[in-house]
Amino acid sequence: MGLEVAVVSFLIGAAMSAFAAALFVRRSTAGLVPGPTAPPAPAGNLASRALSVLDVGVVVLDRDETAILANPVARRMRVVDGDRLTLPVLSELVRSVTDTGVADSVTLDLSTPGRGPEHVSFLVRAMPLPDGGRVGSVVLRFSDITDARRLELVRRDFVANVSHELKTPVSALTLLAEAVQEAADDPEAVQRFAGRMQREGSRLGRLVQELIELSRLQGAEALPGQGLISVDQIVGEAVDRSRLLAEQTGITVVERSEPGLQVRGNETQLSTALGNLVDNAIAYSPQNTRVSVTSRLVTDADGVDWVDIAVADQGIGIAEPDLDRVFERFYRVDQARSRATGGTGLGLAIVKHIATNHGGAVSVWSVLGSGSTFTMRLPLAGRAPLADPAPLVAVALSGEEAR
Repeated sequence: MGLEVAVVSFLIGAAMSAFAAALFVRRSTAGLVPGPTAPPAPAGNLASRALSVLDVGVVVLDRDETAILANPVARRMRVVDGDRLTLPVLSELVRSVTDTGVADSVTLDLSTPGRGPEHVSFLVRAMPLPDGGRVGSVVLRFSDITDARRLELVRRDFVANVSHELKTPVSALTLLAEAVQEAADDPEAVQRFAGRMQREGSRLGRLVQELIELSRLQGAEALPGQGLISVDQIVGEAVDRSRLLAEQTGITVVERSEPGLQVRGNETQLSTALGNLVDNAIAYSPQNTRVSVTSRLVTDADGVDWVDIAVADQGIGIAEPDLDRVFERFYRVDQARSRATGGTGLGLAIVKHIATNHGGAVSVWSVLGSGSTFTMRLPLAGRAPLADPAPLVAVALSGEEAR
């Protein structure tokens, strides 16, 4: 970032030097060159060419707030219409700098073409160009700070959420420890409080582990242990791991896989992602319902082959306003249900990052009260030879083992 700023500063300096030289020549040949109302200098001059290659918006204005130069980036931002500024806040900034001779800046939120309703944030820096002891011109530089502001907001939210999530089990453990101390003469109460302490301790440990996992997934590390992975295998492992939870809740888990599909990546991570989806489906489903795990080959409109691994349930569903947020860290559709199940709010965020790191994506379809389907899409790496020509394999698990 420091190098980029230095290069931009150098280019702006070069452009301004060339522009100042052009102004000097124009004033020195006042009898030969038309005055300030003449058309701007040809676009091929050094100042215009230098400004045109910058990835920041630059506008140069004279004392009458007339835009003498505006590079393509500034034009696309629509802060200049012809030779006039379009925003009153920019005019006020220019007047302030012209009067005081001191550089100043403001932050703007603009809607730009091609970005839909999304606003783009710019830091606008106004710098005076002295001319004979007074401000002759003012340069406006527009730097896009949208990503920086969004990242700062995400960081603040993340720190606040982590603090809250860690505080809850820690506070519970403290209170339970005090309760155990006060009930030292009551073995039954001690046993009851100790059980609750164990649950809170497990939840705390799971939260810390998932935070570590999420931090590692968001890092810049190369994907470890890449290789061909059988989709049948990771689906089978996820279903098998859900056996105990399914038995406890009376949920039937059905596997239906298109055999022989292979993807490339890290088997442990993909198993974790699919396991999270299956565990969520079971946790948010009522008793005596079904959760299905399916895998199939799909070809998109561009002719690219993908493997879709879908986990569908007959649970409570997700309201439409929540669909765009379910993959956010710590976001929970049902806070009370999450507390009851010991959820941390990180499971789906981990799924999203694992899918992205493998060149894929994860999506959700849901209707409130009618269940949800989470689909993890991964690039197809190939097909394994099939020993059994049967097109599909089906396995069912439930509280009452399928016989």
